[in-house]
Amino acid sequence: MTGTLQIKKLKDGEYFYVVLNLYENGKRKPKWIHTGLRTKGNKKRAEQMLRDLLREYEQQEAAADCRCGMRFSDWVRQWLSEREKRLDPVTWQGYDLTAKGHILPYFDEQGTTLAEVTRPLLQAYIDQKHESGRMDGKGGLSPKSLRHIRNVLNLALKAAMYQGLIVANPCDGLILPQRVRYEYEYFSVDELNRMFDALQAEPFYPLFRVTAVYGLRLSELMGLQWDSVDFAANTLTIKHTVVKMKTSVLKDKTKTKSSYRTFPLLPDVRELLLEAKEREREYRQLFGREYVENPYIFKWEDGRLLAPDYVSRSFSKLLKKHGLKHIRFHDLRHSCASLLIALGYTPKQIQEWLGHANISITMDVYGHMDLRDKFPIAASIAEKCPPSVRQSVRTSA
Repeated sequence: MTGTLQIKKLKDGEYFYVVLNLYENGKRKPKWIHTGLRTKGNKKRAEQMLRDLLREYEQQEAAADCRCGMRFSDWVRQWLSEREKRLDPVTWQGYDLTAKGHILPYFDEQGTTLAEVTRPLLQAYIDQKHESGRMDGKGGLSPKSLRHIRNVLNLALKAAMYQGLIVANPCDGLILPQRVRYEYEYFSVDELNRMFDALQAEPFYPLFRVTAVYGLRLSELMGLQWDSVDFAANTLTIKHTVVKMKTSVLKDKTKTKSSYRTFPLLPDVRELLLEAKEREREYRQLFGREYVENPYIFKWEDGRLLAPDYVSRSFSKLLKKHGLKHIRFHDLRHSCASLLIALGYTPKQIQEWLGHANISITMDVYGHMDLRDKFPIAASIAEKCPPSVRQSVRTSA
């Protein structure tokens, strides 16, 4: 590295500046550093400062060159370890699962160093994952999964760039396949009622009923605590969540600010919750000291928490047992939206009921859900714009 001393005239006099010749992407980028030394009588001190700064920057470059020789997969492991205590547990577990499932095995095998990671190399990796990246060997990963991978790569490489290990983030400009619009499955009003009738005698019926009528996310359902219910005010408030990644994470907050919302208690839901409270009292006496105390509403008889994925698997089995159409547990939330659409509620009302962060999410997911709403529109167009009018419009055009 090279550098020089330069003199700069400021309002209160002339000062020495150290100018270091740094390079980025092969281009010279001089770095000016104010010494704080006036030119008169300070030349030797300024020259010593130049030598000290050159030595300091050379040591930093040598350390960066050394660390750039580390394997990229080892850098990702280091980055994950450093972030574990700083990130939301669910977020970190998501990054960790993505890295261990897809990124680390591939780059461990390749032995790619951090310095060797380039945009073309990452693009080839993404393309391969899209073609044949499933862990079960049954084809490629979805655009959504590829975006999760790209996010982890981007954050890890951005951290390396900020630490001066690489000069640019090779994730910039990666091309990912377009998102596929998912056609959601859901129960119509009649199908919902058939499900309620069929599952009414099942132990998990209260969970399914509460989920469907309020359109709850699974994390919100499992996070319901007794302080969420106000029997005097007849309300149910969503303010806690339980999320399962590698482990169940209990959180005293909702997914987003708009997810925190309060509902009126439906009469039958009120009765179901009162029954659950009475059963909890009986089980506490039955199990005695073996009972696991916690504030959650839906749990095993001995107080242990239900695993969210166990609830969703049980739902699928019960649908099959009773000969009902298969939908995912999360599709009960979509079924609630379908019910609200059928009842004629506005997108804004549906947004607030479901707790979407903004109305664009509501419209994107549910705007196409019920074709029946479009038939009156089509009829109105046909009435206001009969064939003769359309013909005259074509002629005038």
